[in-house]
Amino acid sequence: MDHELSRQIVRKAWEGYDASKIIKSIDDISANVSTNLVFRIRFEDDDIVIAKLSSFGKYDYFKEDHRIIHSLSNNLLYPYENFLAKSLLKNNRVYIYRHRGSGEEAWVVFYNPTRIMERLPRRLEDNNIRKFAQQTAKFHKACARVSKVLPKSSKTMRTDINSLLDQIAENESIFGTRSQVDQLRYHCDKYLKGRAKYAANTFQTIPVFIDWNIGNFSVTHKQELYSRWDYDWFRMTNRVMDFYFFSRVVSDVGDRTVFSYYITTLTEKRFIQFLEEYHKHNPLTVNEVYFMKEAYRFFILNYVIKDGKHFFHEQYANKLQQEAYDIYLPSVERDFDAEVILKALKLK
Repeated sequence: MDHELSRQIVRKAWEGYDASKIIKSIDDISANVSTNLVFRIRFEDDDIVIAKLSSFGKYDYFKEDHRIIHSLSNNLLYPYENFLAKSLLKNNRVYIYRHRGSGEEAWVVFYNPTRIMERLPRRLEDNNIRKFAQQTAKFHKACARVSKVLPKSSKTMRTDINSLLDQIAENESIFGTRSQVDQLRYHCDKYLKGRAKYAANTFQTIPVFIDWNIGNFSVTHKQELYSRWDYDWFRMTNRVMDFYFFSRVVSDVGDRTVFSYYITTLTEKRFIQFLEEYHKHNPLTVNEVYFMKEAYRFFILNYVIKDGKHFFHEQYANKLQQEAYDIYLPSVERDFDAEVILKALKLK
C-alpha cells in the first residue's frame, strides 16, 4: 500500500477516535519484513501513540484477535499484568478503524507505547536458554489459567488447512507447478492425519503468539519477560505452536537479519536443553512432543504458503515459498526425530 495513503488512513482513523487531539507528526517505524505498517504518532501536546495498519488476512479475524488479546491483557495476573501492549479503547471496546475504498481494504488499531527494557542477546548462552525456558513455561501456565474466560475464537488450525485446500481447488496455478500442488495436498493430508493420530483436539487451547523473534519482546535485567508488542500471528490454539520459534530463539546461529525456516532447530542440542528446563516447570506430554513436527508443517503450509504473499514483502515471500517446496516440506518426515526429545525428557 502506498505510504501516503497509509498515513491518510491512519490520520482518518485517529479522527474517528478523538478528533480533538491534534496530530503533529506520523513517523513510519515498520520493521519492513511484513506488509503490516507501524507508525509513531506524536501529538501537539507531545503525547505519543502507536498505530498499526494491516491489510493482511480478514478484518473479522483482526478484530476478534485484538479483542481476545485485550481480554488476555486484563486477566493475566502478576507478573504479566503489564506484559502485553495495551490497545486503545473507545466505549469500552478495542477501537479498530476499517478503511474501504479504491479497491483496497485496511484496518488500524492504536496502542499505548510499550516500555522496553533489555533484549536477549542475538545468540543465547546456556544461562539465557535456561532462563528463557523457565519464563516461557511460566507464561504458558499463566495463559492456560485465564484461557477459559477469554472470548471464543472462530479460527482454528483445521479451518486454516481446509481454507488452503479450498484455494488450491479453486485455482491451482497460483501455487506453482503440478508437482508443487501435489506436494501441498500431500502435506495437508499428512497434517490432518497427524492431528488425529496425536489427539491434538485434546490439547488445551491457550493464547499463543507464535513469532517469538527477539525483536518482539523485552526482558528485565534478570531476564524475566517484561514486555511484548507484536501480535501478527496471534491465535487461540495449543501451546505446541510456540515451540518452533522458541527453537529459533535458542538456536546456535542465533537471531539473523536474513532468515529461513529450517526444521533442524527443533532437534538441536540447545533446544533440547531448553525443553529439559521448560519441562521442569510446565511438563510436556508424549503426544505434544510428536505434534511438534505437525505444528512445524502447519506453520509452513499456513504462514509461508497460504498467507506468505499477503503477509511478507515480495522479496521474502518468494524466497520462503521456494524454500518451502525445495527444503522445508521435504524435511518434515526426514529431519525431525521425536525420540531424541522424548528420551531427553524421560517421557519414554
